[in-house]
Amino acid sequence: MSKPGLRVLTHVPVQLLSRIGQELPEVELVPVAMQGAPAPETRGEVLLTHAAGSPNLAEVLARGVRWVHAYGTGVNAFPFHALGDRPLTCSRGASAIPISEWVLAVLLAAEKQLPASWVSQPPKHWSIASLGGLYGRTLGLIGLGGIGQAVAVRALPFGMRVRALRRSHAPSPLPGVEVVRDLAELVASADHLVLAAPATAKTRHLIDEATLAKVKPGLHLVNVARGELVDQEALRRALDDGRVGLASLDVAHPEPLPASHWLYSHPRVRFSPHVSWSMPGAFDLLIEPFLENLRRFRNGEPLLHAVDIESGY
Repeated sequence: MSKPGLRVLTHVPVQLLSRIGQELPEVELVPVAMQGAPAPETRGEVLLTHAAGSPNLAEVLARGVRWVHAYGTGVNAFPFHALGDRPLTCSRGASAIPISEWVLAVLLAAEKQLPASWVSQPPKHWSIASLGGLYGRTLGLIGLGGIGQAVAVRALPFGMRVRALRRSHAPSPLPGVEVVRDLAELVASADHLVLAAPATAKTRHLIDEATLAKVKPGLHLVNVARGELVDQEALRRALDDGRVGLASLDVAHPEPLPASHWLYSHPRVRFSPHVSWSMPGAFDLLIEPFLENLRRFRNGEPLLHAVDIESGY
């Protein structure tokens, strides 16, 4: 049973939160606007908000909020300074399944030359092609959290060599995944390089001119993290001279991109508008970590998926 009187203030539309009512019917959801002061009687112990917070975050927090959950996986844009001593959690890793599927889709599309190999009229030659494959290729992962691990689990059965750079000195959590400590070593060996690390001050422009000078020629760069990890002008030069053969990007900086941005038209760029998280049930996946933490909060247990404010994720 839920703790009597537990109220959740929510910036997230309640129509996306039906599971809360189904699984924790005694929790009261109180919608609050994104801007302006809440009504005087508005009170709640928990705030469910967006990954970037809201313009009225400080005013909402002042209504008795003791814990904040960000309904998203990346909190690089969240105004941490407004929290005070309140804990912040997020739905880290909740989109690992759809995002990792998207990554495998673009890896296969790159190797099998899709859609370029489709024909709409009789070709000059039948049964002749120079397609690639994932078997025997080296996949480099920057980040070995929920998304990185989900990509690795799907890549290994294809016979790929999987190498990963991670910030901690812990061993690989997955059999068959080799942990490397040096970025230059990783990019020099990778045929496909997948960015799956959080956006922080330390990872900003991790992929810059110096890094791109060391990549294996013809690298396929995949970014499902945040656009800030890549120096986009350095990437353009690397694409132009062939150091990077293809870039499959689901994120960019800024978002949304202006209409005239070069990423829309570069022949070696495959760009999607931050949709790799999408699949049937995607919103339920995002709410699952919050549901678990609601149960923990009412029972006085430690919360999961806590954000390290100092590290920024």
